[in-house]
Amino acid sequence: MDTMRYIDYGAGGGPEVLRLATCERPVPREGEVLLEVACAGVNRPDCAQRIGRYPPPAGASPILGLEVAGHVAALGPGVRCWRIGDAVCALVPGGGYAEFCTVPAAHCLPVPDGLSLAQAAALPETCFTVWDNVFERARLQPGESFLVHGGAGGIGTTAIQMASALGARVMTTVGDAAKVSHCLEAGAERVVLHREEDFVAASMAFTQGQGHDVVLDMVAGPYLERDLEALATDGRIALIAFMGGTQATVDIVKILRKRASIMGSTLRPRSVDYKAKLTRALALQWWPRLTQPRLQPIVHEVFALEDAARAHALMESGTHSGKIVLSVRA
Repeated sequence: MDTMRYIDYGAGGGPEVLRLATCERPVPREGEVLLEVACAGVNRPDCAQRIGRYPPPAGASPILGLEVAGHVAALGPGVRCWRIGDAVCALVPGGGYAEFCTVPAAHCLPVPDGLSLAQAAALPETCFTVWDNVFERARLQPGESFLVHGGAGGIGTTAIQMASALGARVMTTVGDAAKVSHCLEAGAERVVLHREEDFVAASMAFTQGQGHDVVLDMVAGPYLERDLEALATDGRIALIAFMGGTQATVDIVKILRKRASIMGSTLRPRSVDYKAKLTRALALQWWPRLTQPRLQPIVHEVFALEDAARAHALMESGTHSGKIVLSVRA
């Protein structure tokens, strides 16, 4: 069987454990396509997997990487919706940091007109995550107020772009003054430097004392109690990560009085059918909008595949704005 280059993380550890290696090229199964990967997005779950905190679900490739862009190289049995050579981007449960990757055909989307493959590789993980948590589960509506923490990161930037484009009023938090303009350009109305200003007080001022209808929280830990303080009556909190810690103490009375909904989710282990439903929703509701320059993905830096360690170090530094991408082609 043909071989391919990929990034191996060995027994795990810091970014320095990442190295180029060679393995057999995967073969697409029923309903799958084989993609020749041009670019792969880098995400925090990749770093978590590298250190042993986010294992791949059963049946998924153990190779890092949750989103890719490239060209269809082979079709598995039963696939009729794509043709060899089609330019696509895709959400994958693993295997992105490699020259070839298999993915369910139903999880692929066309590369939007005018976007580079590096930009296209920056779309799936953030778009699927935001659509699922903010619009499907938390039911953000036009005219509602939306708070997203970490607005300069990949998820945060996409959340700002999507929410503002679909009619919500967006406020976000960042830790660095250099990231303020990035968030404003993405569509945020208000950016809070959380080290200098209390985001709860800022939220009350922004919403004229009503609180936010939806909060997207990637920090958790001590933020959860403060999210509740910044929340509107009948508000919804979507928890998708725990950068601030896995433990939180909250006042149950606040949940009861505000009729608050607190929801958590991880997208990676969801079923093929569930992700296919999200793919169809994005194709209908979001992909046509990506012709607008202000809604296109913002790529901070592109690294060569062999420089994956540098890409992970940048991700963990938190100094980037937008997405980090690997160029897989030699």
